[in-house]
Parts: sequence; C-alpha cells; structure tokens
Amino acid sequence: MSGEEEGTRHTPANPLGATDRERRIVRTSVLGIVANVLLAIFKAAVGLLSSSIAITLDAVNNLSDALSSVITILGTRLAAKPADKEHPLGYGRVEYLSATVIAVIVLYAGVTSAAESVKKIVSPEAPDYSVAALAVVAAGIAVKLALGRHVKRVGEDTSSDSLVASGTDALSDAILSASTLGAALLYLACGVSLEAWVGALISGFIVKAGCEMLRDTLGQILGERVTTEVTDEVKDIAGAQPGVLGVYDLILHSYGPERLVGSLHVEVPDDMDATRIDELTRCVQQAVYLRTDGKVIIEAVGVYARSGDAGVEEVRRGVEKIVRAHEHVLQLHGFHLDGEKHLMTFDVVVSFDAPDRQGEFDQILSEVRVAYPQYRVYATLDTDVSVSE
Repeated sequence: MSGEEEGTRHTPANPLGATDRERRIVRTSVLGIVANVLLAIFKAAVGLLSSSIAITLDAVNNLSDALSSVITILGTRLAAKPADKEHPLGYGRVEYLSATVIAVIVLYAGVTSAAESVKKIVSPEAPDYSVAALAVVAAGIAVKLALGRHVKRVGEDTSSDSLVASGTDALSDAILSASTLGAALLYLACGVSLEAWVGALISGFIVKAGCEMLRDTLGQILGERVTTEVTDEVKDIAGAQPGVLGVYDLILHSYGPERLVGSLHVEVPDDMDATRIDELTRCVQQAVYLRTDGKVIIEAVGVYARSGDAGVEEVRRGVEKIVRAHEHVLQLHGFHLDGEKHLMTFDVVVSFDAPDRQGEFDQILSEVRVAYPQYRVYATLDTDVSVSE
C-alpha cells in the first residue's frame, strides 16, 4: 500500500468538494429566498387589491418556499460541522431533519390554504382583475419554472434532498399558478368565477406534495436501502482486489448525503495466511474509500474461506443446486465444510418478496439435511440488504 494511500485513510471526505457542495446549496437557497419573497410581495398586493383568494394563497405558498430555503441553508451549515466526541460520524443526518421540517411547513401551508378556500366557497367574493394583476401572475409562472428547474438540478448534482424537494415544489407551483391565471382569464371572458375552487385545487396539490416529501424524508431517517448503483460499485471495487473470490454481506448506513459507513465480507482461498488477509482487508478499505472520493467508508471486512478441495467443491455445488431451486433465493455464500467434525455451514439470502421468508428457509435447511445426512447442517437466513442479482 502506498504512502499516499496510507495517509488518506479515514480522513474527512474530500474537504474541498464538501465546501464547494455547501457553497452551491447555500447560493441556490439564497436565490430561492430572494425570488420567493419578491413574488410573495407582488402576489399578496395583487391578491388583496383584486380580492383573489387564489393569488393570495399563491403568495402564502411563496413565503413558505422562502422559509424552506432558509431551513435548507441552516441544515446545510449544521450538517457541515466536523465530527466531534458526541457525534463521531459527523452531523450529515441533519439534512434529513431539515428536509422533514420543510415537508411539515409545506403540509401546513396546504392545510391552511384549504381552510381559506373552503371559506371562500361558502362565502364567495367577486374578484376584480387588472392587467397588472395578470401580468404579475404570468411573470410568477415564468420565474417559478426557471427557479424550479435550476434548484432541482443543483439538488440532484449535490445530493441535497432539501433542494430537490424545493425545486420539485417550485415546478408544481408554476403549474398551479397557471391554473390561477386560467381561472382569471375564464372569469374575464365568461364571468364565471372559479377562484375559490382553484384555491382548493392548489391546496390539495400542496398537501399532496407535503405528504410525499414527508414520506421520503422519514424513509431516509428510518434507513433506506442504498441504491444498486452504489452497492454494485463498492462490490466491484472490493472484488477487484487480488485474492478476493467474492464479496458478500455488504451493509451501508447513511450519515448524510455524502457519507456512507458500513461493512462487508470477502471470500478468500482457505490457504491464505493471516498476514496476507490483513493486507487484503486494508487494501479493500483503501480502494473503496479512494475510488468513491471518500463517500463510502468500510469500517470492517469479514472473511469467508473457500476450500480448494475437489470433494468440498462438489458438495458445495450440490447444496447450491438445492438452494437455487427455490424461487425467492437470491444468494448462497459463506459455505464451509469441516470433514473431521462432519459440520456444514452456509448463509442464504431470501428475498423480501417471499410470502414466508422463514418458512422457505426452513424448507431449504430440511432439504439439505436430507440430502447430506452425514453432516450436521447449520445455516443463517441473511437479510436482503444489498443483493442485486
């Protein structure tokens, strides 16, 4: 292992890149605050002067979007704090909390807007539109479209869930503002007022967006499955190291958009000595860390030994044939056979799609024991955490 690699092990993930990410998120959020506050001022004035509940609710929605951007900035700043004794893996998960707060704000705005719309449906007021009012709404649509696309793109580039949520919300706002403009034009053309109903429609979409955002962020806090692209990349990197015959049991825990920490098992020849295994596990950790730009840290590398004995390999193939005959089996690994002790052990990964995972596993174990009565068979039902086959 080179000196350069040794010196970079478990250092903070790409400090320059993290700073650039933070700057981009803050700069984009400030842009969102300025744009939304200006839109809210103009729309509130137009809504009050024209007695338009839909335009007034649009203004309130813009203010909630501005507040969301403020929370995004605070969350990003807090998440960037260096690790300390109380939080040795950093504060990255603060971003998930800030995204949750934003979702709650959006949901609250939708519910209160719905209540106001219902009041206007029960006690309607005739709106009074002007060319200036319609021009403000049209300008707001254009601004929201441009802002939404930009914010969402930056959010995807920086892996910021808060920005992605804000950008998606802005694009939805543009569509809803277009419906407000349509209602105004219909009133001017036909004298039919759909103001309150359009306000209710806008409220419904806002509530829906808030619920979806809350569902996504709570899922991240609970712990979601890491994407196949990431797990496959880590397995490919580890599997490419000399001496590795297979990579299994990869578990990654998210400590923020830029930090995944976990463990894995590698399968190696059973004649590999402890010194070589020690070197290999260090190489696996280093390679994963460096090639993922410090975003993935493998804290522990377990070892499975594969026998080169032809008789053992024949039994392994027989067991694998039995196991693979079951529909929901994703993987068999960690196979070990001790002839002297007449002991057989292995792990089986059964998909979450199986109607009865434990029942299918018990059936597999029973079939293997019947096929190989000369061995005491012990197996482990592994969780489908990152298997992609």
